[in-house]
Amino acid sequence: MARKAQQAILLQDVEKLGRKGDVVQVAAGHLRNYLAPRHLAEAATDARVAEVRRQADQRARHEAQGEEQARDMAHTLNRTVLTIKRRAGMEDKLYGSVTSTAISDAIWKARKIRVDRRKVELEEPIKTLGSHRVAMTIWGDVRAVLKVMVVPGGAEEEGGVEAFEAEPSDFEDEY
Repeated sequence: MARKAQQAILLQDVEKLGRKGDVVQVAAGHLRNYLAPRHLAEAATDARVAEVRRQADQRARHEAQGEEQARDMAHTLNRTVLTIKRRAGMEDKLYGSVTSTAISDAIWKARKIRVDRRKVELEEPIKTLGSHRVAMTIWGDVRAVLKVMVVPGGAEEEGGVEAFEAEPSDFEDEY
């Protein structure tokens, strides 16, 4: 007895079959009895296949624009030196600390660039005065390294944040 094959469009990732949006060949019974009732796939029509391909092309164009914008943001952040003022005590220890949230807020205040605090890669909060290099993921595999100068000065509420442009080579020799 010959099996009838049928094209299906996957609505979700299905292990050993494909990813969401893929057009795959499956047995008609498998689609009818397993995939369709669980809303994992639907029967492929010419119009629906064309729509899925159009959406995939549109998503690819959108992602390309996102990566280009992310590279521009990374270029700007790589050249930025943030100066954050914090109160400090003896031996340059801060009262409190500079967290990833404070850094992402400072980037917004100084450059009007939104960076998710979870993308700022601090192993632990900054607790001393001085210069610190902070790595962050902007988008996908686009990364930036920002120099943060923590200087003695105003309280956290004052929002003592400054930023200036510098060539990355101006501070690479420090590390």
